[in-house]
Amino acid sequence: MSNDTKEKSAKNVLSGLFKRFRPLIMYGIFGALTTAVNFVTYYCFYNFFGINNVISTCLAWFISVVFAFVTNKLWVFNSKSLNGKVLFHEIWSFFACRILSGVLDVAIMYITVDILTFNSTVCKLASNIIVILINYIASKLFVFKNKTEN
Repeated sequence: MSNDTKEKSAKNVLSGLFKRFRPLIMYGIFGALTTAVNFVTYYCFYNFFGINNVISTCLAWFISVVFAFVTNKLWVFNSKSLNGKVLFHEIWSFFACRILSGVLDVAIMYITVDILTFNSTVCKLASNIIVILINYIASKLFVFKNKTEN
């Protein structure tokens, strides 16, 4: 096999893998960005503005969920529909799932930071990892399952 043929074969394999795992790869990228948005906003509210831990967590949650909805809809799950019914279902179910994981995030932060007095930065990172996994599963199964317009 020539080097040119090997390169084309390798590119085809990589292209096939990317197509197969595209949603997971894109979710990882935008999940990292959403985590950064969540973490930075929490850090600023809590450390710079002196806002209570739980309130800072809630504010960071809301800002990051709005960011996550847009990026997940457009680039992770390729849901381009602007049909009112489809959009309403996506927004409602996305926020409903995120409320559940947001409550988990607040509970983790309250218990670990306010009660156990662990480092807030470390706890926020650990909490975000748990929440990301739950959110991907919920988005894949319940929110963006219908990509086509009805």
